[in-house]
Amino acid sequence: MLPRPHLLMFPKARIFWPLASLLVLADCTTKELAVDHFSPAQVPHDVIGSAVRFTLAYNAGSAFGVDWGPWSRAVLILIMIASLVVLTQLYRRAEPTRRIAAVALALVCGGAIGNLLDRVSSARGVVDFIDVGVGAHRFWTFNVADAGITIGALLLAVLLSRSEWARTRES
Repeated sequence: MLPRPHLLMFPKARIFWPLASLLVLADCTTKELAVDHFSPAQVPHDVIGSAVRFTLAYNAGSAFGVDWGPWSRAVLILIMIASLVVLTQLYRRAEPTRRIAAVALALVCGGAIGNLLDRVSSARGVVDFIDVGVGAHRFWTFNVADAGITIGALLLAVLLSRSEWARTRES
């Protein structure tokens, strides 16, 4: 007896759900390890010389430390939830065989969920700990979720620009 079509998992789902879940798990685990092993905050621990360091930091604001005062936490939680709703719609609209789109959306969603969990569970903010730079010239401190969001967003941008370019060529 063949399985019913609605019970079959689309290729995008076989990629999306495990990858998003793995990213959330990796993000939560690494943040917990960072808090346990790199406290107190703002003390650098060299990993690859001073180029890559683990420096525990708490980001109560948004990306790049942007802060909106006493309402930051609530506003950012609402923005993250709204973003996840939009991302869910993008996932649903993606063709079942769009594997690369599933990877990109899984990275962005998994990262957003990881940071949302941090923001909801602690008034201190999102735990950041990966500190990259050369000497006094440092990149901002980030976490596994941020890396997933960035890579996923870049991949989505490439996919969107390629599809837009293809539509332009067809016209």
